[in-house]
Amino acid sequence: MLDTNLKTQLQTYLEKVTQPIELVASLDTSEPSREMQSLLQEITSLSDKISLIERFDDAERKPSFSINRAGANIGIRFAAIPMGHEFTSLVLALLQAGGHPPKVEADVIQQITALDGDYQFETYVSLTCQNCPEVVQSLNLMAVLNPRVRSVVIDGALFQDEVEKREIMAVPTIYLNGKVFDQGRLGVEEILAKLDTGSADRDAEKINAKEPFDMLIVGGGPAGAAAAVYAARKGIRTGVVAERFGGQVLDTMAIENYISVPETEGPRFAADLERHVRSYDVDIINLQRAEKLVAGDVIEIRLASGAVLKARSVVLATGARWRKINVPGEQEYLNRGVAYCPHCDGPLFKGKRVAVIGGGNSGVEAAIDLAGLVSHVTLLEFGAELRADAVLQRKLLSLPNVTVITSAQTTEVHGDGKKVTSLSYKDLTSDALKQVELEGIFVQIGLVPNTEWLKGTIALTRHGEIEVDARGQTSIPGVFAAGDVTTVPFKQIVIAAGEGSKAALSAFDHLIRSSAPA
Repeated sequence: MLDTNLKTQLQTYLEKVTQPIELVASLDTSEPSREMQSLLQEITSLSDKISLIERFDDAERKPSFSINRAGANIGIRFAAIPMGHEFTSLVLALLQAGGHPPKVEADVIQQITALDGDYQFETYVSLTCQNCPEVVQSLNLMAVLNPRVRSVVIDGALFQDEVEKREIMAVPTIYLNGKVFDQGRLGVEEILAKLDTGSADRDAEKINAKEPFDMLIVGGGPAGAAAAVYAARKGIRTGVVAERFGGQVLDTMAIENYISVPETEGPRFAADLERHVRSYDVDIINLQRAEKLVAGDVIEIRLASGAVLKARSVVLATGARWRKINVPGEQEYLNRGVAYCPHCDGPLFKGKRVAVIGGGNSGVEAAIDLAGLVSHVTLLEFGAELRADAVLQRKLLSLPNVTVITSAQTTEVHGDGKKVTSLSYKDLTSDALKQVELEGIFVQIGLVPNTEWLKGTIALTRHGEIEVDARGQTSIPGVFAAGDVTTVPFKQIVIAAGEGSKAALSAFDHLIRSSAPA
């Protein structure tokens, strides 16, 4: 299961285990059970502090295994063979169960240990999902710190009968005590906020008590992170407020064009961004959504929680999100057949029929990826021809289970009340309405800037982008902007980071000049 290089790395990590660990495997005679057994035997061979117990007659999901500290009551179970994106989740669970201290803030640990109640979490994942590990690692951490929290990780591809029975069509999907708790990427602070209902009011009180910042960055993606680093290096009071630190990068699979970093993945890149920002004296205020900007000598950013942040200068870096097709049925069947991340949710449609809407690079790449999993892919493009790079088009057209339809305007998503069953489109060459029977729809038609909260306050283009000059200055003195939310062309990570740096330097120049004596 593990190659030599991976074994060496894992053995190095397991040297940090200080307390004995028991792996208890529930197995049968199936091939997946043999694979899990082989993996666990390899792990135990790498550390004398890890032992393996094999059971063939218990009532647990098979194959699955629990991780427990000897003499303790840690509720971590993997109903999965945790390779791919979940291998890191396995390593962290082993380290934390083995006594290695977790890298989280003391107040988060206190909030976890203070949870009152019994929490049985079941998280359905796919091993190709880059959003799933954060959920898994957060819940596993909670199970290590609080014996009343239990966490089971379930590979949807391995337990397809459960996926079908519970009609799960997107990952990660989280159940709490038998009922749907949430879907999508969640960190430990977000999970705690949902469980501890009083935390929002406490957070708002803390935020309101903060002194005005010299520079406040709104948004925690590459542009916001770069702005924060450049501001903090000037020695000024710097804050970052973000709905989720990392932004759109968290939903990006492979990054291979960020200069000096030959290859990485979005979640890892986002973690590196946050680690870099935290290495400076920056106040990061996460899980907060900005709702209004009030201009003045001291600028106010009002949050959805009711709290207000104040600053002498502001850098807006709120980024963009997936563009929706905005047709009947799309919202109704979101996560019930309508999806936006083929890497995350593609494995749930194995052997089924799906459509990809969008003929640019992202749409064609999605169709190529999905063709290796599903029975058939129908790609619909609004224009008369595909817009993707020629090499991608050649690859797509070489696949036997792909149909390309151009001049097609999607008009409606249909379902049976529980899941998607088909979509309708208008043939723009004949105006005829046509229908495609399918089980899944992946929307890949670009991005829309996150500026609804700024309308009527700041100059925006008709597409909703913030208008900026060469220095990142907006129409409001002291307010600058950077990244995908602006009019700057070519929405790339490296460009966003550069623009964030420039906006911070411009904002610092504004501070110097506005505070200079007459």
